[in-house]
Order: sequence, then C-alpha cells, then structure tokens
Amino acid sequence: MTAVLRAEHLGRTLAGEVPVTLVEDINLDIERGEFVCIMGPSGSGKSSLLYLLGLLDVPTSGRVWLDGEDTSAYGENELANRRLEKLGFVFQFHFLLAEFSVLDNVTLPMRRLGKHGDAAIRSRGMELLARLGVAEQSAKHPHQLSGGQRQRVAIARALANDPLVVLADEPTGNLDSVSSATVRQILHDLAHQMGKTVVAVTHDAAFASAADRRIGLVDGKMNADWRPA
Repeated sequence: MTAVLRAEHLGRTLAGEVPVTLVEDINLDIERGEFVCIMGPSGSGKSSLLYLLGLLDVPTSGRVWLDGEDTSAYGENELANRRLEKLGFVFQFHFLLAEFSVLDNVTLPMRRLGKHGDAAIRSRGMELLARLGVAEQSAKHPHQLSGGQRQRVAIARALANDPLVVLADEPTGNLDSVSSATVRQILHDLAHQMGKTVVAVTHDAAFASAADRRIGLVDGKMNADWRPA
C-alpha cells in the first residue's frame, strides 16, 4: 500500500523566552483507506499534530508528504490549494457559517475551488446531504439544527471536493452518545466503504475502538504504550 500521508521527523516549537515544543520528531505513515485515531492526555500535542498533517500549521522541523508530494517547499498559496483539493476538515465546533443555508455551507468549498458550474455544485451538495441523512435540512440555517445534524452537515462540507483525506479534531466531543455513535459510524464508513483516509483526534475510547489503528501521543511524542484511563 502507498502512504497518502507521511510525516518525517516532524516537529513544531513555539518560539519565545521559554520555547514550547508541541510536537517532536514524529515519523508516521498513514495509508490510503485507513481510519486512524490519535489519542493522548490533554496537552499532549494531538491537535497540533493533526494541524501539521492537514497543512494548517507549518512545521519548525521535518516535513509532511501528501499523496506522494513533499509539501515542505510550498508557499501559502500552494498549501491552500492542496488543502482545498485533497483535504477535508471536521472540527468539534463544526464552524458552519450562520448566515448561510445548510446547502450553501456544504457547497462553499466547491465554489472556492471553481471547477464546476452552479448546477453541478448544488447537485453534489444535495447528494452529500442525502448520503448523510440531512437533505431535508438543506434550506435551513445551522442554528435550526441539532448538534448531531450540524456535525453531519460539517462532514458533508468536508467531502465537497472529494478529498483524499478527512481530518477530524474531536468530532464527537460536543455530541450526545447517540449522535456520537452516528458520527463514528459515518467516519468508519468513509474509510471502509468509500476508500477515504480518515485521521481523527479523540479522547473517546468508544470512538477510537472503530479505528483501524490508534496512535498514542504523550508530551508531543509518539508513545505506543499509552492507554486511556
């Protein structure tokens, strides 16, 4: 199998009078179609690692390979283009735009990419909402939805440009147990039925149990022995 995401000696340190190391010397291959969970105690660097893998932050050491491309020499525009084309993001607090309808939230990444006309964009948006069981909410605004519905809309938005990788930061951290189970199953199916690579940060052992692989992180370093309490 070919790694769709690769970290080589990846690190990030915040400069200051007392430098703070968030992630240190991470070496990691994540395969196409794999569902991976990153786990660890609070402050261990889980989200920092996810943001580095997702090209949202720039490492202070090492490099990230995405779909066989070394991204270390990319400028801001190139990084933004790769994120838009090949990566989808789901966050704990969905970050849907309150002034936009559900459908307009989902279609926004496609409009930014600019590869399709309006009819095709709206058709795909509705298809994604239907796949995630929220098509009937398309004309509503985010405040009119439940927490679980908002997260499903956020997942639809993450899938808008048919990304290779979906990165999720505590996607069930703000949901009840029923909605959490639904989101867990959706992300599992993205990997196992649609061939997407899914990388998720979580504190939830039940969520992580659905993953193909769990990666422990402690003090910014990989720790295979770490287990949730």
